[in-house]
Amino acid sequence: MTLGEILVVAMEPRANYTMRDALFRYDDYKRKQAIARVKEEEIKKEMKKFNNAFYYLKRNNLIKIEYRGNQMYFSLTEKGKKKAGKYKIDNLKIKPTKKWDKKWRVLIFDIEHAHKAKREGLRGKIRELGLYQLQKSVWVHPYEFKKEMNLLRDFFGLGANEMKVITASEIENDEPIREFFDLE
Repeated sequence: MTLGEILVVAMEPRANYTMRDALFRYDDYKRKQAIARVKEEEIKKEMKKFNNAFYYLKRNNLIKIEYRGNQMYFSLTEKGKKKAGKYKIDNLKIKPTKKWDKKWRVLIFDIEHAHKAKREGLRGKIRELGLYQLQKSVWVHPYEFKKEMNLLRDFFGLGANEMKVITASEIENDEPIREFFDLE
């Protein structure tokens, strides 16, 4: 269509509405195409992130892939479980009960000097969990924490002889501890 033809059609009153509607429909079509392209690009970015994460796990032997028939199964390797455990301990918290049962949970540990990094890492995490330090390697808490300590034991690769949990009904001169935990 030439410019002259467009001008002639534009002078016709009914043609203005038709052209305007056609232009709006064309504009709407182009807008929808642009949105679809943006969504497609977002999906491609998300898929790329997923693929990168998947191949990172595979390349670093954090997952193993098993085929049974035409079904594919994924599972964590030992190395992967250890790394996943790190994320579990990052969010670890000791949950208080509504009423204190008047028992102290005492954590004691004895880690060789050769494993100083483990000892300091454990000490830092214990402090972060809010335990009260009674002595250098003796920590106290009023609420149950066996599950949390088992996770820490597994994460740091400690044996039962290196880290123990004791439940005690009494600690001599426990006023500072009670004050620390705001008990009675």
